[in-house]
Amino acid sequence: MRRIALAVVGLALVLLARAAGFDPVVPGRALVFPRDFGAHPGHRIEWWYVTGHLDGGGPLGFQVTFFRVRNPEADANPSRFSPRQILFAHAALADPALGHLLHAQRSARAYDDLVAARESDTDVRIDDWSLVRADGAYRARIEAADFSLDLAFAPTQPVLLEGDRGFSRKGPDPAQASDYYSEPQLRVTGRVRAQGRTREVTGIAWLDHEWSSELLAPEAAGWDWLGANLDDGSALMAFRMRAKDGHVLWSQATFRPKGGAPVSLAGDDVRFAVRRTWRSPRTGIDYPVAMELRLGERRWTIEPLMDDQELDARASTGTLYWEGAVRITGEGAPGGRGYLELTGYADKVPF
Repeated sequence: MRRIALAVVGLALVLLARAAGFDPVVPGRALVFPRDFGAHPGHRIEWWYVTGHLDGGGPLGFQVTFFRVRNPEADANPSRFSPRQILFAHAALADPALGHLLHAQRSARAYDDLVAARESDTDVRIDDWSLVRADGAYRARIEAADFSLDLAFAPTQPVLLEGDRGFSRKGPDPAQASDYYSEPQLRVTGRVRAQGRTREVTGIAWLDHEWSSELLAPEAAGWDWLGANLDDGSALMAFRMRAKDGHVLWSQATFRPKGGAPVSLAGDDVRFAVRRTWRSPRTGIDYPVAMELRLGERRWTIEPLMDDQELDARASTGTLYWEGAVRITGEGAPGGRGYLELTGYADKVPF
């Protein structure tokens, strides 16, 4: 019966997505690697997102995110310059010694090899910014005015399929879903330049890759998301989708103990609670930068590496959000390090 229900839902989603001009995300479709490491240009939106903590003369946090957006209105234009696919990128460095985020952003239409997201494997770039997977490992190169990153990421664990074997619901309507996998516990080596200083770094990172054709419910404002590499080798992902009036529309989490099978939770088994807020001196937005997360009987407290990790991306994706390195303390559960993402506290996220 479950297979029949999935087939019916899947067919409905295919018809709806095709009517809108996009490929659908449907339950029951198995992710296939290395193909699904690559781009999915028929879907509306996609992102590759790497965050982590670095050690090298003091703690640092970093973020590298590449977005791909399909623009079907340009499909009829045969020009090689037609903006059928548009790429964006955000990069940031959090240094408590500095006290505020260093960040940069780019955007461009896909064009030959200069701005591209390849389908065969992870290989996404905007000019000299890139995230590439080769020989089973990743490398990110970012060159910005205030900082640069040259980081390699080596997997130490299998790919983690989020939700129902990679089908991740984002709302009460099954169409509000993404294909979603993570690569936790990535071992990091490389170099960071900031404040006129270049340093060798090591650390630990988390990679997310999602693609969708419809993410947010109409009544949704944004989300709170956590990805954490725990000290015992476990992996923890949790998110909640918030409505404009503040109530929770949808919540989901995955906990995978080291060497064990992932456990998926949803609904009342996933609870975020605000412990402390921080007000941005630039935008006046209040962000809940310190949180408590409960997954069933497990409980963690989340504290930022530093409060000021607001990222102003209005010049590219049109968003203001808080993207921060955090420390995790567990009660009856292992602690660790991760990243907390807080969106929709200024305006509704535009995708």
